[in-house]
Amino acid sequence: MRGIVVIFLFVFSLEVSAQCTIENTAFSDGESLTYDLYYNWKFIWVRAGLAYFNTTKITYKGESAYKTSLVTKGTNRLDDFFVLRDTLLAYYSTDILPYYFRKGAREGKRYTVDEVFFHYDKINPFLKQHYIDRNSEHYWKEKSIGGQCVYDMIGYLQYARNFDPSDWQKGHTIPFLMADGDDIKQCKLLYRGKGKYKMDNTGEKFQCLVLSFLEKEDKKYKEIVRFYVTDDNNHIPVRLDLYLNFGSAKAFLKSYKGVRNPITSRK
Repeated sequence: MRGIVVIFLFVFSLEVSAQCTIENTAFSDGESLTYDLYYNWKFIWVRAGLAYFNTTKITYKGESAYKTSLVTKGTNRLDDFFVLRDTLLAYYSTDILPYYFRKGAREGKRYTVDEVFFHYDKINPFLKQHYIDRNSEHYWKEKSIGGQCVYDMIGYLQYARNFDPSDWQKGHTIPFLMADGDDIKQCKLLYRGKGKYKMDNTGEKFQCLVLSFLEKEDKKYKEIVRFYVTDDNNHIPVRLDLYLNFGSAKAFLKSYKGVRNPITSRK
């Protein structure tokens, strides 16, 4: 009887892993995206620096996988007022099952680290979370996730790029759970429709799908980022409006290479 239970739990864990994956048709090894960053400083938009979003194929624990990094770097001009340095790193399977996530963030004088280790391959799927606060204090915790799918912010962005929005209506929402170093948050992806948008930095125009990332705070959902992604098979984020604790920022696609599919959304 015990053997049957163990087999059942093992099969259940495989089903949980399967339902948290998606076929990747949006990006491939070598995709490299560069963004111009702008920060709203006392009602004036100033160029704040650059962001680099790179994806490469790797081997992770003997399996083929992807590594995506997002690195932001502020300009020397901005450093005189506010130091902005973020480095995000995510490892995930070729069908977008998360393995590992790390975020190191320096915002002003505040520096923190978030880490998440995802364990979907166990009979009892769980997360191991690690947080280092601004005082260099370390906090560790483990949390069972049962039959739920939990993602990190980079992994979920890559996951969502593979959605088929052809039958979405304006207002369509997709709930999901997102983990950082010390919490698991209830989130939603909200579809706001589509339109043609011009990039402020390059003048290029793209037909875009507009999506908002919402995070639940105090029983209400708050918009954290608004994404403008190409309305083609790549679903490249070409513009991001970020609503930060210390103000607001924007990112516009500056250059790209290694894109998987033709960019048919460019106008």
